[in-house]
Amino acid sequence: MGSGVQEQRASLAKGEVLPLASSSQSEDLKQTRSVLNSLFSGALAGAVAKTAVAPLDRTKIIFQVSSARFSAKEAYRLIYRTYLKDGFFSLWRGNSATMVRVIPYAAIQFCAHEQYKRLLGGFYGFQGAALPPVPRLMAGSMAGITASMLTYPLDMVRARMAVTPKEMYSNILHVFVRISREEGVKTLYRGFNPTILGVVPYAGLSFFTYETLKKLHAERSGRPQPYSYERLAFGACAGLIGQSASYPLDVVRRRMQTAGVTGHTYGTILSTMKEIVAEEGVIRGLYKGLSMNWVKGPMAVGISFTTFDLTQILLKKLDNATRLNSSK
Repeated sequence: MGSGVQEQRASLAKGEVLPLASSSQSEDLKQTRSVLNSLFSGALAGAVAKTAVAPLDRTKIIFQVSSARFSAKEAYRLIYRTYLKDGFFSLWRGNSATMVRVIPYAAIQFCAHEQYKRLLGGFYGFQGAALPPVPRLMAGSMAGITASMLTYPLDMVRARMAVTPKEMYSNILHVFVRISREEGVKTLYRGFNPTILGVVPYAGLSFFTYETLKKLHAERSGRPQPYSYERLAFGACAGLIGQSASYPLDVVRRRMQTAGVTGHTYGTILSTMKEIVAEEGVIRGLYKGLSMNWVKGPMAVGISFTTFDLTQILLKKLDNATRLNSSK
């Protein structure tokens, strides 16, 4: 043992750097991998979910920004007329803009949610365990706010492309350029306030409901991971609750975003709500298209949460397999 100490001292005297087993470095690497996995899983989840419900989403937006009365029959007629006039793939018009927006949005939201869970877990002393109800709700709301703040102009562009004929805007970049030139750069953030107000209950309740249902399932079934169909059901419940709570603000946001092409002039959130209620009533105005959202929303959120969880599980298995192979 004495000779080992003497060898270390001799090495230091020669200016050699001894290798140090740093647990902090391995922890940093683990954290970086976790962030990258969350970003990738979230991006994939958002892309798959939004593409699956794109025709319904486009139809909902068209009704939201018009004064036409909504019904399931009228929604079907609109989808069918669009198909006959412009072809099958026209039902996905604006989906490229949706992907440009939803991929970074979902990636940021899911990744932020994982990080907020970790931070709040450390703060409240629940590191590695399920958060209590209030921090669980906070983590979801803060994740939604973070993602919305960073990607809002893309949502504005998506709404414009969904409600305008294809001759008006040729591509996503054309929408940005034309809006900036004709209506001003500030227009790209029109409807931002109702978006933030809406995303707090929507994202908060969606993540809260999904995490709560998974926690209750684990406690009662004894299985740490639910089956895929159970994840879909939990996500559907989360989407139903979250979107129902925030829907009026979603209608206000769409009206303000598309004001430049629908001929209306909307000012504040309150004045927009008053005008919608005065012209169309509370239910037919502020909740227009909600029944379609009860079909589209749960489907999208269920697919999104399930895709994220399963992708995370797959990436962790691949990561563990890679570590085992490298250690041999």
